[in-house]
Amino acid sequence: MIQFLDLQKITARHGEEIAQAVGGVVASGWFLKGEQTRLFEEEYARYTGTEHCVGCGNGLDALSLIYRAYKEMGLLSEGDEVIVPANTYIASILAVTENGLKPVLAEPRADTMEIDPACLEPLLSPRTRSLMIVHLYGRCAYSDEIGDFCTRHGLLLVEDNAQAHGCRCDDGRRTGSLGHAAGHSFYPGKNLGALGDGGAVTTNDAQLADVVRTLGNYGSKEKYVFDLKGRNSRLDEIQAAVLRTKLRHLDDDNRHRREIARIYEEGIDNKMVAMPRVMADGQNVYHLFPVLSPERDSLQQHLADSGVQTLIHYPIPPHRQKCYSEWGNISLPITERLHREELSLPISQVMTHEEARSVVAAVNAFAR
Repeated sequence: MIQFLDLQKITARHGEEIAQAVGGVVASGWFLKGEQTRLFEEEYARYTGTEHCVGCGNGLDALSLIYRAYKEMGLLSEGDEVIVPANTYIASILAVTENGLKPVLAEPRADTMEIDPACLEPLLSPRTRSLMIVHLYGRCAYSDEIGDFCTRHGLLLVEDNAQAHGCRCDDGRRTGSLGHAAGHSFYPGKNLGALGDGGAVTTNDAQLADVVRTLGNYGSKEKYVFDLKGRNSRLDEIQAAVLRTKLRHLDDDNRHRREIARIYEEGIDNKMVAMPRVMADGQNVYHLFPVLSPERDSLQQHLADSGVQTLIHYPIPPHRQKCYSEWGNISLPITERLHREELSLPISQVMTHEEARSVVAAVNAFAR
């Protein structure tokens, strides 16, 4: 069986380095708000090309803390609107509603599966204050058109970079540095994954970074003094040490993912299977390799029978989830088609070229 993602093999790839890093933290007896977290924040800020990085508990917290901080800074108010891609993992939207803000769902382009800049203008209202872009599947969602749109309308541009560590836009800047702030997830299966939950906020705004850090520490800058109603959301020392180790290998890992993706892009030839538009080198770090098929469920079963494990990202779009039942009557045909037809093929930094060619052969053998 070709596994969708072999986390044991990924961890073992740098197992000795990771064990030394974790062992060093255990021996130190210091597990929170220590040297490893400080160094990771410095290194990840430098890697993304930003001035500030603040570690936190997970990717959802990262996005939530950004919007909460903007409210504390007076840049957002209850009921303000945030344009969000309709085709995304639900965490992107939860971060908005958690802060008493109103998500406005934007359709993607079918050929990129990312937010469609052409649909943004009609979504504007007097209450629009922010646009969130999501670098879904590892693909860069930013464009000059989106940047200009935010500048023209004075919108806060927030990036959900949970799936695109190390990705670049067409001018060479890395995702996580393209907007006013970005949220990152280090969930174990991500391109830069911890051994548990972890997240971070990157920004060039010193005040925002300070408020995010305060909010994530119960609202406290000084022990037992609470200026804000915060929460407990901190990156621990063990996860920071692991992330420091894996960050050193991230570009090489992403390079291998691109090699696997090229085998797919050049080899898959089946009229029942469509792939999103190929992006320029570096603008996709292939966290996932999505394909579309009107016979998605049959394709998945065929691949399973052929020894290929796949996953669906994601079977139910956010506006069809019970928790957002108020959107039950909204029609978003492109988003609905993507969620109905999407299937993710296995891809990782430990997958072999031979395994990728086996997946191609299995996909090409699929018939209605």
